[in-house]
Amino acid sequence: MDDKLKSKKFATRAIHLGRVPEDATGSVSTPIFLSSTYRMKFPGDDSGYVYSRWSNPTRLALEKTLADLENGWQAFFFASGLAAVTAILHLLQSSDHVVAVSDLYGGTHRLFEKLMRNFGIDFSYVEGINPADFAQAAKDNTRLFWIESPTNPLLKLIDIKAVADIGHRRGILTAVDNTFATPYIQRPLELGADIVHHSATKYLGGHCDVVAGAVVVRDEELAEKVRFNQYAAGATLGPFDSWLVLRGIKTLALRMERHAANAAKVADFLKSVDMVDEVHFPGLDGRALPNGMALPGGMVSFTVRADIEAVKKLVMATEVFVLAESLGGVESLINHPASMTHASIPKEVREAHGVTDGLIRLSVGIEDPGDLIADLKQAFGKIH
Repeated sequence: MDDKLKSKKFATRAIHLGRVPEDATGSVSTPIFLSSTYRMKFPGDDSGYVYSRWSNPTRLALEKTLADLENGWQAFFFASGLAAVTAILHLLQSSDHVVAVSDLYGGTHRLFEKLMRNFGIDFSYVEGINPADFAQAAKDNTRLFWIESPTNPLLKLIDIKAVADIGHRRGILTAVDNTFATPYIQRPLELGADIVHHSATKYLGGHCDVVAGAVVVRDEELAEKVRFNQYAAGATLGPFDSWLVLRGIKTLALRMERHAANAAKVADFLKSVDMVDEVHFPGLDGRALPNGMALPGGMVSFTVRADIEAVKKLVMATEVFVLAESLGGVESLINHPASMTHASIPKEVREAHGVTDGLIRLSVGIEDPGDLIADLKQAFGKIH
């Protein structure tokens, strides 16, 4: 990082980091380097760029930016969030054990249960609100604690520092999916976590126009292992997609402020709706935010007291909220986890963890908050 930027605030660094000097034109925006291979000075020369699966100038600019914003040693970008999770799991070996939070993104649960178990990796799940859950579930062969905080979709907050401390005492790595919070809201590496994961498709990109994933590590030893996994497996992010995420990060601070402000207003409205049984939102009713979180984030979920047909009618009745997978874009999205993001989890498992047919998840965008609340009001009115 440019020494002049070290003392600057997050919003300033997010805009000015990641510039690649381009003397030919003096371009302010980092160029998109589409080259797949690069001229060598002599056979075996690896002093510069060699091949874009190993390193690309546009992707490297993005990786340096996120590493700085997460206060990590190094970042690596992948073709999707799940590709990034896979790279982390490739740090493990057959017969290793993972303890993960039970309230978990459905795609991550599917990767754990349907793919990685086939390679001899074992998984246990805990609620995790009490950090002791992780200590009690750990075994002699446990090598990784996997945390989402806030969790998906119930937005539970995990004490990252306490879990990481348990991991350090037992020689267990702690990985935190920071997709919902982003480094603007919390920085898990500063709390003792070893690895941070992002689905950069979400808030980092911010515009529902790119699919990407990222891994950030706290030390050089882990960086070398993840770098090898990235190069060997090859699921790297292309230069154009790297540029899109780099562009998205420039407005991350502004967007997260507006996402959080809008989400708080939407959560307050939902508390007043008779047919809503429970609202899930970090900081609801003035609750303290742990982990040094600066904001509650832009996600809200709630449980409706209605049958499944009425719930489906509700999520299809909105006009501003778009019924869609994913989250974290400027557009507000509405999601029915049981039939969408978490449909791959067996019904009895997801319901035991609180993901019932009545649960609805909102990704609150940056539109006018009055329009968002009016949209939800008219949707509720259609199912009374």
